[in-house]
Amino acid sequence: MPRRVSRLARAAADELAELVWPTRCVGCDQPGELLCDECRAALPWVEQRLACPVCGAPYGFLTCTECDGSWPCRATVAALGFHGTPARLVAALKDAHELRLAPVMAAALLTALDEASAWPAADGAPRFDAGAIDGVCFVPATAAAYARRGFDHMELVSRALCSAADLPLCDVLVRAAARDQRELGRQERADNLAGTMRVAGDVAGARLLLLDDVATTGASIAEATRALLARGAASVTACVLARVW
Repeated sequence: MPRRVSRLARAAADELAELVWPTRCVGCDQPGELLCDECRAALPWVEQRLACPVCGAPYGFLTCTECDGSWPCRATVAALGFHGTPARLVAALKDAHELRLAPVMAAALLTALDEASAWPAADGAPRFDAGAIDGVCFVPATAAAYARRGFDHMELVSRALCSAADLPLCDVLVRAAARDQRELGRQERADNLAGTMRVAGDVAGARLLLLDDVATTGASIAEATRALLARGAASVTACVLARVW
């Protein structure tokens, strides 16, 4: 009986909260859904057959202007372009604490990975093969960001993805403090993040899927990948919600 009362109380609280703070679309701010049908249909999906298999940049399959092919991960899959609704989606989860968006982001990542499975990486194998993944890890927030928000947004997204795809989560990456990346150039970002990632766990021989929210120059992904490979990971395939180019 107490458990049932608790469930009823939570349901009543949710209904009250919806009345006071109605759910609004992250794209157009209209009430009703977190992502309405119109904004969902207008998402700027990256066409995987045309994307760079190394850095995930749209239209970089033949000649990529965003990377020189030296990214340490075996392939990178980007779901969306980083503008409009995707940019607001990331900000709403990270800064507005709309935690219900974590499964939405996970679904977008899985959609892109499913499409990417039909196209080759630089090594000739599919860019993504769920059967060739031993675990899912994520680029973690810094301790300061975690303290400020009270959660790691990519941990929430990764847990949602693992649950949907029936893949194990490998929460092994630890991130040291670094300068804010937003005002830094490509080389400055790489220098800023050098040595800031370490692995707290056994990843020897593991084939890993590495998740992050946004790739700009790829410095965070590259640093995390180098840390994983240095600890003996067999391979790292990266997937990001959005790609800046």
